[in-house]
Amino acid sequence: MLTTHDPIMGARTAEPLDLLLVNAPLRDYALRPRVNDYTLPVLGMAYIATYAAAQGCNVAVLDAEAHGLSVADTIALINRAAPRWAGFNLLAPTYAISATIAAALDPHIRIMVGGHHAKAMPDRILTDPRLTRCDALVIGEAETRVVELLADHRNRVGLPGVMWRDPIMGTPVTGGQPGTNRHLAPDINALPFVDRTYLAQDPYVADDDGRTEANMVGARGCPYDCSDCGAAVSANPDVTIRVRKPANILAEMHHLHDRYGATAFRFVDDLFLGARRVIDQMMGAFAAEKVGEWAVWDATGRINVLHRLPDATLDLLTACGLREVALGIESGSERMLAYIDKRITCGMVTGVVRRLTARGIRVKGYFILGFPTETRAELAATVDLIHRLWDLTDTADGTFRASVFQFRPYPGTPEWDRLMATGHYTAEQLLDYAPVDLGADDAALRGRDEFNFSSGLQFGEATEEEIHWRLAELAREQHGRAVGSAA
Repeated sequence: MLTTHDPIMGARTAEPLDLLLVNAPLRDYALRPRVNDYTLPVLGMAYIATYAAAQGCNVAVLDAEAHGLSVADTIALINRAAPRWAGFNLLAPTYAISATIAAALDPHIRIMVGGHHAKAMPDRILTDPRLTRCDALVIGEAETRVVELLADHRNRVGLPGVMWRDPIMGTPVTGGQPGTNRHLAPDINALPFVDRTYLAQDPYVADDDGRTEANMVGARGCPYDCSDCGAAVSANPDVTIRVRKPANILAEMHHLHDRYGATAFRFVDDLFLGARRVIDQMMGAFAAEKVGEWAVWDATGRINVLHRLPDATLDLLTACGLREVALGIESGSERMLAYIDKRITCGMVTGVVRRLTARGIRVKGYFILGFPTETRAELAATVDLIHRLWDLTDTADGTFRASVFQFRPYPGTPEWDRLMATGHYTAEQLLDYAPVDLGADDAALRGRDEFNFSSGLQFGEATEEEIHWRLAELAREQHGRAVGSAA
């Protein structure tokens, strides 16, 4: 949690503020102080701010989550900054908080919104009484359209994927005219590198090895259709999948190294280790630049892709500095993996984890408990798989750690559509998220429940109480293993 400097970051303070981009807190931290001390940087907002600043706009970012701010403090900071526009990244778990903040802003501040939740439920958002002053709802990648809106809000009429509420009819309206689709997929190789002055915790110095680390995006879009994921291809027909050129990525890495001393990088997009073609291109460039001699890096990966890689490619990844791979494993049940459309098997999981950790590469596995239709036996199979992966890697050079969450449905995902189609739920029920309290006073659980939310509904055979007990049990065991390995 940051408290040592102005949380409004990146503004040219001598000039009027054109836009303040706001990342709402996950909770109202006036009710319980934030205990987790790190959150991923808001790279999407920083991209928008950087591009707008390059076009002459005065932009700032307020990451209320990173600073652990209360709702009241967030409102006060925005009103004190008095921007022409306030922009909100709407996510399902924080939507209610974002809407509450927006409703309390001074009337002279125009409001724009974007993000996954805005894309999934635009009509619902534009008719929310708390957002009656929303002048622009931007669907998808927003860099160029935000600049047009800052120039004149009336430009929204000609911008594709920009919506607002008709002041007379009270119904949602969508802009757009022929020849403007270029706004929907900006050239990611032409965008300026993210200005890190907009980010609260990036680059940062890692506690474990003292390296200066920075987060990066190597691609936009995902070709997969996992039923629980907001990035699922079926939920994003407007997204053109694009990968940055290796030279462009390497130039940003060198920039971060030269300016901040960064020698560790985390690629947070879905494709860096999610497509064989991308892996081959990137590693050819990384090898030529001898990245492994001066840097390490982490990335998300696809198990089915890594499963098919020959040993020589895994060896090359290691030589090029690969330090950790994050894998969306989700379940230890073959039926559930097929249900989610993961396109993997448990055998692939164990094989990939074994091959990576044998080379000294760390693996972080993400799992979800309580999927719709999941039986108690299938939930137990997930717990068993986690234990088997721990045991499998006990003597390996690389470590395996598990990060486990409770299932919650997100609008716009295939799973949301499947649940709504049953007729058993309303949108209000599925959106009634509440934080899961696993026990903040337990050192092993500190911070874990800040990222767990629940709709309070039972989607599978296991009850909420059973799921929470399993979450706490696994978190305690993972914490014990981490502490033991560090001793």
